Amino acid sequence: MIGLGRMGANLVRRLMRAGHECVVYDRSSEAAQALAAEGAQASRSLGDFAKKLSKPRAIWMMVPAAVVDTLIDELAPVLESGDILIDGGNSNFRDDIRRAKTLAERGLHYVDVGTSGGVWGLERGYCLMIGGEGETVRRLEPVFAALAPGESAAPALPERARRGGTAGRGYLHCGAHGAGHFVKMVHNGIEYGMMQALAEGLAVMQAKREFEFDLAAVTEAWREGTVIRSWLLDLTAEFLRGDTVLADIAPHVADSGEGRWTALEAVDLGVPAPVMSLALMARFASQGHGDYANRLLAM
Repeated sequence: MIGLGRMGANLVRRLMRAGHECVVYDRSSEAAQALAAEGAQASRSLGDFAKKLSKPRAIWMMVPAAVVDTLIDELAPVLESGDILIDGGNSNFRDDIRRAKTLAERGLHYVDVGTSGGVWGLERGYCLMIGGEGETVRRLEPVFAALAPGESAAPALPERARRGGTAGRGYLHCGAHGAGHFVKMVHNGIEYGMMQALAEGLAVMQAKREFEFDLAAVTEAWREGTVIRSWLLDLTAEFLRGDTVLADIAPHVADSGEGRWTALEAVDLGVPAPVMSLALMARFASQGHGDYANRLLAM
């Protein structure tokens, strides 16, 4: 594992819990040493990192999309034919296709893995959306199985037993290079829309002063049997139990980039996606990008 932020470090911890031996590297030696204290092998440099891995190597990169190419360039001289590079971050699927082609010329394999689970994934597991060559993905299956939530994480559908495969365990080989990050990109676009709908609905109730709604109680009730129950609703209910006023929360919502890519892809394909697109625009507005237009409207 290269990149030991909250996601990368917890991926390592979950793998070690399942019995995997992990070699770790981060530009912060403190982050690597912290995991070494828990049983991982820390490395001082990328060269040292490569030497400690059994061949053929499987290297998971958990770094920002903007630095993946730089990291690959630094890694390439210490890798050998047959090694596998896994990008578990939020890269653009077009970059995956390009990287896979370039690395294949050197005999290196590339796998893109859209990883969903956030800081809660250590205990709950991570949903993995995977793109790459079938044989390479099958070789990594013990890793994916250890990281995924497993069948107990969601109620079983009647068709699950008949369909077979790994989807019911929370990981899926979605297709060729780029397919994993494409599915994760659309997943994040959908997430934008779901979050926006929850926020707007609760804002309407909060504004209806005459009923004095207990929003924490409303969201808790919604979690039981309604058609909008979800992990996002669970998180909303948890947050509101501690604070329904939100006075100390800045009304600024970041966007990871994947919502933008989803909207642009919908335009390229000519597929209407108004909810995801408007949710993205709402995030831009929260970041202050609508201020000038609002001043003009006010004038």
